[in-house]
Amino acid sequence: MFEKLFMLVKNNAGTAVIDNPAIPVKYHEAVINEASSSIIEVLKNQLETGKVKDLIKFFQFSGIYNNSLVTSIINKFANKLNNFYGIEPASAMLAANSLITPVMEELVKESKDAKNTDFGLSNFISKLSGNRTDMSGLVNQMMVA
Repeated sequence: MFEKLFMLVKNNAGTAVIDNPAIPVKYHEAVINEASSSIIEVLKNQLETGKVKDLIKFFQFSGIYNNSLVTSIINKFANKLNNFYGIEPASAMLAANSLITPVMEELVKESKDAKNTDFGLSNFISKLSGNRTDMSGLVNQMMVA
């Protein structure tokens, strides 16, 4: 599932990373990894801090543009670009926003596709929790509520 998330990020990295003159070619692969890990870290943090219901709501309802979850991922990724790759804060924020927003939109869309078991919400949340428990019962219960 995490490999598929990486591919989702990579497939959306054109303008934000690959064609971005602020990001040197030698960092492209690493920056794509950083974007993927930023998404995973923020989503895992939601689980670890007991915000499972908020996480499920995020995937359940499509209005993600002003969502604090997406903003957290964008900020985390922009900070990594600035701190680890020396990219100016404004450029880092622009790149992060132009990559993370469409990736999260696609991730929500993929999670709603019944044929896509990797990004199915209960499977996705179970993977984020380290497969410690099957989350399908909880996810189904919260989706109904």
